[in-house]
Amino acid sequence: MALKISFFLSLILYTVFALAQSAPFEGLLPNGNFEEAPKPTDITKTVLKGKNSLPKWEITGLVEYISGGPQPGGMYFAVAHGVHAVRLGNEASISQTITVKKGSFYALTFGASRTCAQDEVLRVSVAPQTGDLPLQTLYSSNGGDTYAWGFRASFDSVKVVFHNPGKQEDPACGPLLDAVAIKQLVPPTLTKVNLVKNNGFEEGPYLLHNSSHGVLLPPKQQDLTSPLPGWIVESLKAVKFIDSAHFNVPHGKAAVELVAGRESAIAQVIRTIKNKVYTLTFVVGDAKNGCHGSMMVEAFASNSTMKAPFKSEGKGAFKSFSFTFTASSERTRLTFFSSFYHTRHDDLGSLCGPVLDEVKVLPK
Repeated sequence: MALKISFFLSLILYTVFALAQSAPFEGLLPNGNFEEAPKPTDITKTVLKGKNSLPKWEITGLVEYISGGPQPGGMYFAVAHGVHAVRLGNEASISQTITVKKGSFYALTFGASRTCAQDEVLRVSVAPQTGDLPLQTLYSSNGGDTYAWGFRASFDSVKVVFHNPGKQEDPACGPLLDAVAIKQLVPPTLTKVNLVKNNGFEEGPYLLHNSSHGVLLPPKQQDLTSPLPGWIVESLKAVKFIDSAHFNVPHGKAAVELVAGRESAIAQVIRTIKNKVYTLTFVVGDAKNGCHGSMMVEAFASNSTMKAPFKSEGKGAFKSFSFTFTASSERTRLTFFSSFYHTRHDDLGSLCGPVLDEVKVLPK
C-alpha cells in the first residue's frame, strides 16, 4: 500500500514538473517593477551609487531611482505601473541576466516614457539583437505608455539591457522605465482554412496587470522577432496591442488598434500561388475607448486595395469587410493602416484609432 502511494505521489510530482517545464514563462522580471528599493547607503538623493545598488539589476552611468509625482524643479513624473521607476541619464543603462530557452521567441513588455521636452530614445538589447525605440511621441497623456520588444534567444542565459544612447544638454534627462516583464511566445502556424498566421492577434506580448492602456508595438519590427508573432510593424509610429479585459475586441481576447493614422501600419507576407484568386476578409471596429468619427481602414493585397469605411460612435461596434485579389507572385504582402488621425474625445492628448481583427485569406 505504501509503495502504491509513493508511486502515485511520484507520478503527480513528475506531471506537475513536466507541465511547469512546458508552460511558456511570463511575468515580471525579478524586481521588474523596481519596488524593491536600494539600501540607504546605495543612493544619494535620487542617484544610485554602485554597480549593484539597484536590487536584482546592474547599472552603469547616471541612473536615478524615482518616486512618481511632483519632482524638485517643478517637474512631474507619472509612474503608471506602481510607485517607483528608474531614469536613465546620458549613456546610462540597467541590465539583468535571465534564464531562457535557447531558440525560443520572447517579448519584453515595459513601461517607458520621455521625461524632458527632447527627442529621447530607449535602446533595448538582448545579444546579438538590439533596437532603438523613439519616445518623442506620447501615445497617452498620463505617462501610461507601455511597449513591447521581441527577440529570439540565442543562448540559455541572456542579458537584457536598457540603455539611453543620447547625450542631452541636461545630463539628468533621459527615458523613464517603470516596469519590465517577459513572455515566451508561441510561433504561429498555418491552418488549412486560412493563409494568415496569428490572424486574430491572440498571441502577443505580456499585458501588465495594473495597466489598462494596451501595449504599443514599436515601429520597424520584423516578423522574425516581432512581439506580435507573424506580423510586421513597418510604419514610422507604433500600433497598439489591446485586450478584451480593457477594450472592446470584435473576436477573441485580443486585437490591434491603429493609433497613428497612416503612420501606423501593420503587415504580413503570406504564401500564395501566382495568378490565383484569393478573398481577403477582416473586421474593423472601435475599442469603446472614447474614439469617435470616421475610422476608415485601407487594406492592400498584391495590386488590389480597399478602403473600408467605418463610422464610430464609441459604442464598441464592428463591421466585416472583404475583397478579392489576384496574387502576382509566390509571396503576397498584406498591409493595413488607418486613413485618419484620432484622439479620444475625453482626452485630446491620447491617440486612438480603428481596431483590426480576424484577418483571413482564402483561395476562391
